[in-house]
Amino acid sequence: QVQLVESGGGLVQAGGSLRLSCAASRVTLNFATMGWYRQAPGSPREMVATITRGGITNYADSVKGRSTVSRDNAKRNMYLEMNGLKPEDTGVYYCNVVMYSGSEYWGRGTQVTVSA
Repeated sequence: QVQLVESGGGLVQAGGSLRLSCAASRVTLNFATMGWYRQAPGSPREMVATITRGGITNYADSVKGRSTVSRDNAKRNMYLEMNGLKPEDTGVYYCNVVMYSGSEYWGRGTQVTVSA
């Protein structure tokens, strides 16, 4: 069973920065796309950023220009660096993996809270 473990969340003041990490295990390196999603209380889960195995990235408009998603295929890790954090960035951030087969996996999430 694929395991995804997020880390790096916490409480930060508006304008600050965070670096989230996702460690994948029990998985081969042939997964297609990894991504970060977030869910604020009372809101649906939304895409934040995705990155293909080849490094092609896609960002939500709300974080574009102040976020960078990256991955280390050898270490099976993915990262999300966020700068200029805003209170509306608050939520639980989830790591997502979509395999070439179409199978999809989620981590348990890490809480990010941005205070005004």
